[in-house]
Amino acid sequence: MSSVQEQQVLDALQQVMDPDLHRNIVSLGFIKNIQIRGGDVSFTLELTTPACPVKEKLKTEAMAVVAAIPGVTTVQVQMTARVRAAQHTMETRLLPGVKNIIAVASGKGGVGKSTTAVNLAIALAQSGAAVGILDADIYGPSLPRMLNVTGKPTQSEEKGKVQPSIAYGMKVISMGFFMDEETPVVWRGPMVGMAVEQLLRDIDWGELDYLVVDLPPGTGDAQLTLTQKVPITGVIIVSTPQDVALADVKKAINMFRKVDVAILGVIENMSYFLCPSCGHRSEIFSHGGALREAVAGGMVFLGHIPLDTTICENADAGTPIVVALPDSPQTAIYRKIASKVAAQVATRQFDSKPFPAIVVE
Repeated sequence: MSSVQEQQVLDALQQVMDPDLHRNIVSLGFIKNIQIRGGDVSFTLELTTPACPVKEKLKTEAMAVVAAIPGVTTVQVQMTARVRAAQHTMETRLLPGVKNIIAVASGKGGVGKSTTAVNLAIALAQSGAAVGILDADIYGPSLPRMLNVTGKPTQSEEKGKVQPSIAYGMKVISMGFFMDEETPVVWRGPMVGMAVEQLLRDIDWGELDYLVVDLPPGTGDAQLTLTQKVPITGVIIVSTPQDVALADVKKAINMFRKVDVAILGVIENMSYFLCPSCGHRSEIFSHGGALREAVAGGMVFLGHIPLDTTICENADAGTPIVVALPDSPQTAIYRKIASKVAAQVATRQFDSKPFPAIVVE
């Protein structure tokens, strides 16, 4: 019996296609450390994110095609992940250790944007990624209450930067950490922009796979500062289904497109209500408007999140639902959306092209 060769293994694995990147896992560089001992074959399958929604599918297919090689008796696959940095992100000196910046935005207030941002960030962290979350809503910071974080962050004497707080495995910073909860912020627009820049520049974020930025509603100074100061990997748009919210969503989408920020996808929050007693479904704010807007605009629709008292109660209690009820259907929705977001980030990294060099002759 002839021995198995490494090239045979690579040729077989070329049959396995990543459904998001539309390329085989060998050409994508996912296959590492092939070991062959007689008929025993082992290798590492390194994905672009620990939150990959198709990792089990890829593992199963990879094992199957290698097992079909004549002479192979056993196949072992080690699954790992390495989040890649967006090509342009590493050019910034403001956040040199942050690989990807994901902004969460909405056209108007009251759509559950902050609750969505917090649960998605924790879901990414629970998958194994290094995650930070920045509360950029200067006028109405809500992360201290939602994450049950109190106390002012400390400043490092060594680096001269503020150390972020830690909550549920994430690094966290909010303007709410630096002022009393009942003290209003009465600032003009330029001061808001300066505050957002400080929260980026003066914080020791360290090495992160994803920095989730919870933006204030609308299209104001905080959004402009963020897009001008740091290269955003992409933005998630959160909306409720009714027309009055979708009208403002269009403005937000157009703003981010004007400043050349990619739209990672659209989420419909408060999409429907399920009665906890009888299970009857009520579409209180209509239904499907965000999906239609995403399709019409050529954007990815990330999912529907229900209007649920459990989600609200846990957010108010400082224990987001993905932590408080990890096995609940609501948590499953957030995790599925987080996986889709991670896939979108990875897809754009592979699709992105370096800026062309400018040559003066």
